Amino acid sequence: MHYTYQNSPLVCSSKIDIDVENGVVTNVAFTGGCPGNLLAIGILVKGKTPQEIIDQLEGVDCGGKGTSCADQLAKAMKEVQARL
Repeated sequence: MHYTYQNSPLVCSSKIDIDVENGVVTNVAFTGGCPGNLLAIGILVKGKTPQEIIDQLEGVDCGGKGTSCADQLAKAMKEVQARL
C-alpha cells in the first residue's frame, strides 16, 4: 500500500510518502525539510510496524512548535494503521 501524508505547515517538510507491505514499512520519503536527517529517519523506520514508529516518534517537538517532521510521521502512521 502506498500512502501520502500532507504535513502540518509548522514543519519544514511538506509531505511524506510511505509504502507498507504486510503490515511493515518498506519505504518512507519526505519532501522538503532537512535532507540528511529525514533520509536517516526513513532508513531507521524501514522494517518497523506503524505502531513501533508511533511509539518511538509521537510527540517529538522541533523548536517549540508542538510538532516536528518525526511527529508528523507518527501522525501519518496512525492514518496508515486505520487503513490496514
